[in-house]
Amino acid sequence: MYLYLVKRSLLLAVLGAATVAASAQLGQKGFIDRANMDLSVHPGDDFSTYANGNWVRNNPIPPKETRWGSFNQLRDFNINAIKTILEKAAADKDAAAGSITRRVGDFYAAGMDSAAIEKLGYAPIQKDLARIAAIKDLAGVLKEMNYLRSNGIASPLYGFFIGQDRKNVENMIPQLSQGGIGLSDRDYYLKEDTRSRDIRAAYSRFIVQLFTLTGTSATKAEENAKAIFSIEKQLANAQLGRVEMRDAYRTYNKFSLADLSRKTPLLQWQQILPALKVTGQDSILVNNPAFFITADSLLQTVPIADWKTYLQWYVLRGAAPYLSSTFVNANFAFNQVITGQKAPTPRWQRISSLTDGNIGELLGQLYVKDYFKPAAKARMEELVSNLRKAYAHRIQQLDWMSAATKQKALAKLAAFRPKIAYPDKWQTYDGLAINRTSFFENIRNAGAWGYNYMVNRLGKPVDRERWGMTPATVNAYYSATLNEIVFPAGILQFPFFDPNADDAINYGGIGAVIGHEMSHGFDDNGSKYDADGTLRNWWTDEDRKKFDRKADALARQFDAYTVLDTLHVNGKLTLGENIGDLGGLNVAYEAFKMTKQGQSNEKIGGFTPDQRFFLSWAQVWRTNTLPQTAAQLLKTDTHSPGQYRAIGPLVNMDAWYKAFNVKENNQLYKKPEERIRIW
Repeated sequence: MYLYLVKRSLLLAVLGAATVAASAQLGQKGFIDRANMDLSVHPGDDFSTYANGNWVRNNPIPPKETRWGSFNQLRDFNINAIKTILEKAAADKDAAAGSITRRVGDFYAAGMDSAAIEKLGYAPIQKDLARIAAIKDLAGVLKEMNYLRSNGIASPLYGFFIGQDRKNVENMIPQLSQGGIGLSDRDYYLKEDTRSRDIRAAYSRFIVQLFTLTGTSATKAEENAKAIFSIEKQLANAQLGRVEMRDAYRTYNKFSLADLSRKTPLLQWQQILPALKVTGQDSILVNNPAFFITADSLLQTVPIADWKTYLQWYVLRGAAPYLSSTFVNANFAFNQVITGQKAPTPRWQRISSLTDGNIGELLGQLYVKDYFKPAAKARMEELVSNLRKAYAHRIQQLDWMSAATKQKALAKLAAFRPKIAYPDKWQTYDGLAINRTSFFENIRNAGAWGYNYMVNRLGKPVDRERWGMTPATVNAYYSATLNEIVFPAGILQFPFFDPNADDAINYGGIGAVIGHEMSHGFDDNGSKYDADGTLRNWWTDEDRKKFDRKADALARQFDAYTVLDTLHVNGKLTLGENIGDLGGLNVAYEAFKMTKQGQSNEKIGGFTPDQRFFLSWAQVWRTNTLPQTAAQLLKTDTHSPGQYRAIGPLVNMDAWYKAFNVKENNQLYKKPEERIRIW
């Protein structure tokens, strides 16, 4: 019946028949290191501290970071690996013109030429500022907005992109989103708590400083800051909150261009889209129509002079990280207020990240050649296959879902398309000019190339080979409209994955990550999309009600977690990720129990297989976070803080209670009937 039960474990598939002695040796290498744990704490009282307490105490946040944990350590390793690749490429005088090595090396070398960048000051944007200053009327304001957007320079007033039509996923369609603000969340404009007021004050100082650096008088710069903030506050007031923006149906509003233009008389979309290089389109998707009505009304009431200042600010703010040190330092000083970061990120690290962000699939080819072996891709494919089988089994065994909905869920699971490590077809960036002696020009060229690449996707079949992350990225994702799960090479390293580790480590690490991304297809948002990736209901009404009740219970669980004083996790904002963790860890555990180690009781390093599995999960989420960053993330991040990701799923899993002998008198104990079981 369960043919997949005879599947060999990941370790055996990789290494052949392993002995207990070899497994013990692996444990001694530190896959689970007791020195990182706080064994004075009972795991049932505070599992995060039990698993990671000493590590957290002994690993303070480096001055150049805002958080420090397993993700950050791996990202730090990766960025240093990228640095090595880039320095080698930049030093290669024999690299042929147009070759990957030459293009990557030139981009990095231009960014590292700080002397040349320093000499230029703000000269690279003087023409932009002068062009905006010369605007005479509203028509000129609208023309400039289109120019900045279509050249990849800035996105003032609103967001614009080309993406799949969620209800007709084989078609690409222009899409509009609320936007136009410089702070990371609308609440910073609208709330009157101390932190919000401090951030607003810092933002005003930042605006004043950047304008004065371009020769604007202090008095005029102050006036500019007030004008900009006034516009942005009104735009923020028209925005939906982040929880509301997670509603796939509420944010799906299709209009003909004529109908939308009737709602926004000054924003005539039949004229705007051609200016944005979009032709032949009669429809557009809008995530918040009311926002655009407000934006249009502001175009009528806000003075032209203020709009000119607003557009200059968008140019200034976007360019600041790429100009001379006075602009870079001002940018960091403002960021310091938001995040608490103690010291600037080193230039080599910023330029390495920029190279990855702009030409990541050129750099990625060099990265995977040196840091990822093809055999590891095959091992990951096997692990994904095992997780998919375990997920199917769990769906079949659900006691709250009807047979009709189960059939649709299984069809969706079967349709998942995994992408592992790196693309089969690499992006070539044809037409992107890279000059070794002009850093700012390279940034602008990359912005324009990216915009043109995006709009050129219109009228063509959906590109299912395209990746949304670069190979070196330490992350993973699920795409609802493509129904795909994606795991870049960057994350396929310890503590997530190691070919020399026992199964408990790999299933508790990358196995849970795979399960997490699969579970996004069945979370409160992903579950609204069917096997084809279409936003279309496939649930019976009763099953959806049962799911929603379970999801609400999970949201309440996370609402109760306190992060800073009176600040709590937002259970509704983080619900999708929390369902991903709960489902992912459960399915990873079930897949682990199909392995030889999972079915044994052989201890490694003094821990049972189940204990190692749960400890592996927990050590992925060990982290220290600056208070300012923690407060910011509570508003803006859909993920719960690491310490609560470590324990949130576990308290709902019977196996964890058994593994660590957690009883009613322990602080994390939940009654069996209160444990939340979704997938």
